[in-house]
Amino acid sequence: MARTRFEGETPPEQIEVCPVTETQNIIAGKWKIIILWHLSKQTLRFGELQRLVPGISKGILTSQLRELERDQMVIRKVYPEVPPKVEYSLTEAGKGFTPILESMGKWSKKYVMTKY
Repeated sequence: MARTRFEGETPPEQIEVCPVTETQNIIAGKWKIIILWHLSKQTLRFGELQRLVPGISKGILTSQLRELERDQMVIRKVYPEVPPKVEYSLTEAGKGFTPILESMGKWSKKYVMTKY
């Protein structure tokens, strides 16, 4: 399924010049990669995600999740319960990004080992 283009997004001709531009737009934000990493491991509720990402406020987590949902990387599932239960998981596109996250983790471990 093709993504819907939003106001201010990179035009297709720019993506042709630099194909990582759209990826950068999707994952831009201090917390998005960390959120995607945790969701690549399991489906999580909002509070669980907030505990796994120390230092993130509720408002920023909400904003980052909404953007990831808008970009079709994350699914938000609401259960009709009292109190409401909301779970977040990766879409197929989000799951497709998991090998990139894993590569980033491997690179990071290797970099840290050579840095010190």
